[in-house]
Amino acid sequence: MHIEVDDLSRPEVHALLAEHLQNMHELSPPESVHALNMDGLKVPEVTFWTVWNDAELVGCGALKELDGMHGEVKSMRTPASKRRQGAGRLVLSHIIEVARGRGYERLSLETGTMEAFKPAHCLYESYGFSYCGPFGSYQEDPNSIFMSLELGQPKGAA
Repeated sequence: MHIEVDDLSRPEVHALLAEHLQNMHELSPPESVHALNMDGLKVPEVTFWTVWNDAELVGCGALKELDGMHGEVKSMRTPASKRRQGAGRLVLSHIIEVARGRGYERLSLETGTMEAFKPAHCLYESYGFSYCGPFGSYQEDPNSIFMSLELGQPKGAA
């Protein structure tokens, strides 16, 4: 598998993001869906990556800069038929590495509370993310869980 920065122009990427948004709306009430649409992923403060197994799209993820020290994991998705093959771990590891390289001190995320989100909770926990309160512009929401990972001092810091 390999990861690449993606410009969101390919039809298979559009299909995966459509699946993601549809699934989020199936699981959560509209006011609790915080997934970014195509336009939201194309803003300068977001970097979007896709994961490929040869020519097959097997996942995606994004990193949104909240400020110079804080990033947010966004748009983590593996197609339902391709889960449990390592794409999610690969892209999350990459996002964490990039966040550290940018000098972020903290990486946060929002995800759902429903049973369908339990595998995501376990993935994030396995990387050291811990539960926290809302961050950025998020508000308390019974349908949202917030998690954060302290990245420590930026590289080269004394």
